[in-house]
Amino acid sequence: MRKWIACAIATLALSQAASAQEHDHAKMLREMAAANGWVFAQDGVVWAMYNDQSGERGGSEFVAPNWWMLMAMRKTSAGMLSLEGMWSLEPATVGADGYRELFQAGEAFHGNAIVDRQHPHDFLMRLQASLRMPVTTSTGITVTGAAVGSPALGPIPYMHRASAFDNPMAPITHHLFDSTHVSFGVVTAAVDHGPWTLEGSVFNGREPDEHRWDFDFGKMDSVSGRLWFKPTARWMFQISTGHLVSPEQLEPGNIERTTASASWTVVNGNNVESITASYGRNDRAGDARQAAFLEGAKHFGGNTIYSRVERTFLDHAIADVTVTSFTLGGVRDILNRHGYESGFGAAVTFYATPSLLDHSYGPHPMSFQVFFRLRPSVHMVNME
Repeated sequence: MRKWIACAIATLALSQAASAQEHDHAKMLREMAAANGWVFAQDGVVWAMYNDQSGERGGSEFVAPNWWMLMAMRKTSAGMLSLEGMWSLEPATVGADGYRELFQAGEAFHGNAIVDRQHPHDFLMRLQASLRMPVTTSTGITVTGAAVGSPALGPIPYMHRASAFDNPMAPITHHLFDSTHVSFGVVTAAVDHGPWTLEGSVFNGREPDEHRWDFDFGKMDSVSGRLWFKPTARWMFQISTGHLVSPEQLEPGNIERTTASASWTVVNGNNVESITASYGRNDRAGDARQAAFLEGAKHFGGNTIYSRVERTFLDHAIADVTVTSFTLGGVRDILNRHGYESGFGAAVTFYATPSLLDHSYGPHPMSFQVFFRLRPSVHMVNME
C-alpha cells in the first residue's frame, strides 16, 4: 500500500509537469528516464460496489467505477518528454446515466440534467504530451498539448488525491472544483522555479455529452490560470481561476470558477496520512454557487480509514439551500500478488439538509457502499 501511494503520487506529480508538485519518487523517475531511456508507469483501480442511496430519489444498485492510466517518459535533447493516456469503461460498468449519489448534479442525459447521480466518465479521459525544458538547475518551462486533458484549474482531481485514493464515490462538490479534468482540447504552459509553479491554459470548457465513447472537441475559448506552492515535500497549496465558456449543456452562460486548496501528505514506512481542504466558487450572471470540502485518509498496516466532509449550496425551486455531508469509510487489504492488490471496504454517508427538502429526500437521508477494490501495483519498466 505504501509503495502504491508513493508511486501514484510520483506518477501524478510527473503528469502535472510542474516542479512545485515534485515528490522524491518523481525525481527518481526523472533520473531513471534520464539514465535509461524510456520509463513506463501505470496506475488505476476497479471498484465492484453495492451502492445504496436512501429515499424516493435514491435506490440500490451494483456498479463498477474504474479507470486506468499509462505514462511514458524519456529524456530528449530538448528536455523531458512525457506521454500519458487514461481510459475508463464506466459507460458500460456504471451505465450511461451514471451511478446513484444523492445531491450530486452535473452534465446531461437524454436532454435532462443529471441529478442525484454521478455521470460516468468518458472512455478516453486523457491523451496528452508534455515537454519540460530546463532553463537553469531550479527553473523550467513546460508545454503540454492534450486532445483530452486537464487544464490549470482546481485542485488535483479527486481520483488522484492521496486523501481520496480509497473512496469510490465522487465528491458532490465535484462540479465546483475539478469537473474540467476531462476536457477535449487543452494547451497549457507552465514556468516552475523552486517551490513555485505558474500555469496558464487555453481549453474547451464545455463538458462532455452523453455519448461517452467518442470525442467531444470544440472551440478552445476558455482560459484558466493556477499558482502552485510547495514549500516542503509534505505540503502543497494552489489557487486558480478560470473563465469557462458555456460549460453546461442545459444552462446557458459562462462561468467564472475560483478555487483554493491545501494538502498535506506524509509517507512514513508503511503508514500513509493525507489531508486535503478546498474552497470553490462558480459565478454566473446573476447567480453564484459555493462549496467546500475537507477529506483525509490514514493507512496503517493493512487498513485504511478515510473520511470526507462537504458543504454545498444548491439551487432549489423555492429557495437556495445548503447541504452538508459526512462520509466515513474503511478498507482492509487482503491480497497483494502477481502485480495486483485488493481489499474489501465499506462506507456510510450522512446528510444534513433543511426541512424544505424532507418531501424529496426524507428527514434523514443517508447512503452506504460495500465494495471490493482491485488495482495494479504501480510498476515501472525501463526500455533502452
